[in-house]
Amino acid sequence: VQLQASGGGMVRAGESLRLSCVASGRTLRGVAVAWFRQAPGKEREFVAASSRTSGGTIYSNSVKGRFTVSRDNVKNTVYLQMNSLNPQDTAAYYCAAGATVITSSLSRESAYNYWGQGTQVTVSS
Repeated sequence: VQLQASGGGMVRAGESLRLSCVASGRTLRGVAVAWFRQAPGKEREFVAASSRTSGGTIYSNSVKGRFTVSRDNVKNTVYLQMNSLNPQDTAAYYCAAGATVITSSLSRESAYNYWGQGTQVTVSS
């Protein structure tokens, strides 16, 4: 599976962005997908995920209520809608996919086999 992330950019606090992650090589049906982010000088952290079976979603506490992960299986694309952005959201955002990720592991980097390149999100105050 190849993943191509896009949609990053520079915005002001309070504005919105939508990231996209297009998959090629196999369908995303039945595959868990997730977004992680890494700010300069920090470790990569979990942001949001959609499970491979029920389509249920989970979010980190820092983005819950502001970000929404969704998928379009026809377009083989995963989205991350980010609202009410703040400077703490500044990071490189990465999409990931895994065919064997169980629900309890959705937030773990090591559970995902496939990674896209990062797309940079910069939020100014």
